[in-house]
Amino acid sequence: MKVLIQRVSQASVSVEGQTVGAIEQGLLALVGVEKGDTDAAVEKILHRLLHYRVFSDAEGKMNLNLQQVDGGLLLVSQFTLAAETHKGLRPGFSSAAPPAEGERLFNTLVSQAQSAWPKVATGQFGADMQVALVNDGPVTFMLES
Repeated sequence: MKVLIQRVSQASVSVEGQTVGAIEQGLLALVGVEKGDTDAAVEKILHRLLHYRVFSDAEGKMNLNLQQVDGGLLLVSQFTLAAETHKGLRPGFSSAAPPAEGERLFNTLVSQAQSAWPKVATGQFGADMQVALVNDGPVTFMLES
């Protein structure tokens, strides 16, 4: 599982012109589910999302996590993160999880996140989504399970 996180001052996701998820300060997490990913990978990624220290403390050092800043978490499925891009001029997607398994694991992540943290928003799996964000920093990291 690959998750690209961006520290944001605000972010939202829309489907067909309607906002389906939005947060203020927090993390936008673009989630790519790969073949072989498991429920254990979901648990590991969720722990990291909630505890990864990317927010500034009083001295300006990245020392605080999402929970310590009372931030939002916007989860957006993005199967293109599983693309093979190391050769050629067109991405391949053979390492992406099949759609049904990707949706199951993404929904598991959303469900567990909502149980663990009250400020969780999400996009719509498989939809054509428009994501708007203000990257704070900019700060962006790739997490892998």
